[in-house]
Amino acid sequence: MAQDTDLRLQPTEETHETESLTPTPKSRWRFKLRPPGRRWLYLLAGLGVVGLSVWVLRPSPKRVDLVTVEPGDLQLTVDAEGETRVRDRFIISAPVDGRLTRIDLEAGDTVTGNQVVARIDPLPLTSQVQQSQARLNELQAQIAGVETLRPKDDALQQATSRIAVAQAEKQQAEAELARAEANWQQAQRELQRANELAAQGAISEQARESAALAATAREQERNAAQQALESAIAEINATQQDLEILQAEQQDPDYLIEAYQAEMAGVEAELARLADDARRTDIAAPSEGQVLRVVEASARYVTAGMPLLEVGDPSNLEMVIDVLSQDAVQIQPGDSIQVTQWGGDETLLAAVQYLEPAAFTKVSALGVEEQRVNVIAQFTDPAVPLGDGYRVDTHIVIDAATAVLSVPVSALFPCDTGTCVFTVADNRAQQTAVTLGLKNTFAAAVADGLSQGDQVIAYPESVEEGDRVQAR
Repeated sequence: MAQDTDLRLQPTEETHETESLTPTPKSRWRFKLRPPGRRWLYLLAGLGVVGLSVWVLRPSPKRVDLVTVEPGDLQLTVDAEGETRVRDRFIISAPVDGRLTRIDLEAGDTVTGNQVVARIDPLPLTSQVQQSQARLNELQAQIAGVETLRPKDDALQQATSRIAVAQAEKQQAEAELARAEANWQQAQRELQRANELAAQGAISEQARESAALAATAREQERNAAQQALESAIAEINATQQDLEILQAEQQDPDYLIEAYQAEMAGVEAELARLADDARRTDIAAPSEGQVLRVVEASARYVTAGMPLLEVGDPSNLEMVIDVLSQDAVQIQPGDSIQVTQWGGDETLLAAVQYLEPAAFTKVSALGVEEQRVNVIAQFTDPAVPLGDGYRVDTHIVIDAATAVLSVPVSALFPCDTGTCVFTVADNRAQQTAVTLGLKNTFAAAVADGLSQGDQVIAYPESVEEGDRVQAR
């Protein structure tokens, strides 16, 4: 077995041999150094192996992305796609039906106000104008010919005279009837007296018969006078009817005149419209600008209202940005807008002009119906290198804070105290509770819990409290 290495005092041989002698201090005891035993060598080797294993197998620090907390500006934005458009766009359409002559203008050509940009052949319209004018002249002639259909004035005067004569004859018949009525009544009284006298025998039978005959004659005269009166009345009625017929015939052409006049009014209106259409066959630009698009360049027949070309001022641009209705309620006129992804490196600036009052339904790329609102914006610098219909990405600033401490949103995670982050101290992760302020999609302002210069783990998904960490 291995012997312990120690330092022992052993007596020399001289001590055993000369025990009786008095030894000196130097010669009596002598120190002897023994070599180390195997037991200690094995122990040291085992300790070395264990220490090496612990050092090799110990967990290495987790490599993380660190962010230094620094003061800066933070903005809350509504991000959406937009499209540029000319502020005052004029769609020039065909004002009338007709054959369009070829349009020589091309997109990008400059036009001035009232410049003729398109023409429609006026020949068909001219022919229609001539036809309407001829119809108008015909109606005027027919109105003049209506007067020939009226009864002459002499016939009316004759009918009036006949009525006057009949009325005179009627008066005469009435007088004759009154006289005959009186004679008849007198004859009746005389007949009655004759009958009474004859019954008393005062007069002869012949005298009574003469009285009866006289009464009969007076009755016949009265009847004749009555018939003459009725005849006079019938004559008056007949002549009055004749006069009414003549008067009606005098007024009958009036309805023809009214009908002709109404037709004339329609023809005159049509004539005015055709004349106006004929004048509008030269189509002029309503304002100066540039031709944005030629819709119909070739000669062809067009109908009224068909678009021919678009004109506008491409230097006067605005943006149309459609946002979700729940985002639109947070946007106010005057909010600043940052325009990116327009084809250049710099960020263009704009401002909200107004929001359209009505929303519309739009189907998203995922097939979901969304209610969206158009936001109309104006560029701060009108001289932007964009044209009509260009696509842009916009960021509408609805809130902002300056010189605030902020951390990435990815560094935040929920904890028992609310919201926490992992800070790094002595290469170890420490959970720290924070109070947040303004927050957007990428960063959040920290109102309390962190100080300037603190280092925060940007992506703490795999980190635990107390883990050793190392920056990537």
